[in-house]
Amino acid sequence: MPGLALRAAVLADVKVLNVLVRESVLGLSQRDYSREQLESGLRYLYGIDTRLIEDGTYYVVESEGRPAACGGWSQRRTLFGGDQYADRSDSRLDPKTEAAKIRAFFVHPDFARHGLASRLLDACERAARAAGFRRLELMSTLPGIPFYLRRGFQAHEPVELELPDGVQLPFVRMSKEIGESPA
Repeated sequence: MPGLALRAAVLADVKVLNVLVRESVLGLSQRDYSREQLESGLRYLYGIDTRLIEDGTYYVVESEGRPAACGGWSQRRTLFGGDQYADRSDSRLDPKTEAAKIRAFFVHPDFARHGLASRLLDACERAARAAGFRRLELMSTLPGIPFYLRRGFQAHEPVELELPDGVQLPFVRMSKEIGESPA
């Protein structure tokens, strides 16, 4: 797609990115989750983690100045969840023994299946490898599984997350070896 630009997200982007998150979740996940699951996920889980922005590891793909996709990676223990998600840890990972976390990938429905998530994932893999990580880990939504499998991730155990309102959300933990950074 012409006119696309990838850049690091800044805190001033949070409001518009949270709108993108909502549009992505409601527009691309309806086949795999009920409306109740989607609304609960948006209330308690899905959203922007500003720590990633502060760390410089969260990216935006823009089309003509409009956010079309976002996603990032992390050197911290938290595997998923926006600022509103309570179960989070800011402790740092050891790149020699632990996996970097791929986090919060969202694509606007108008830009789905145009390679934006791949572009984000390529940037995340390069940055994580440069930081010394040899493995990536993520928690995939059900509609994300085919994408991550195509990108070389392996599916591990399914996870049922119970949100504060009692709604259950299924996910799948996935990982990928990325090797060492070239010397």
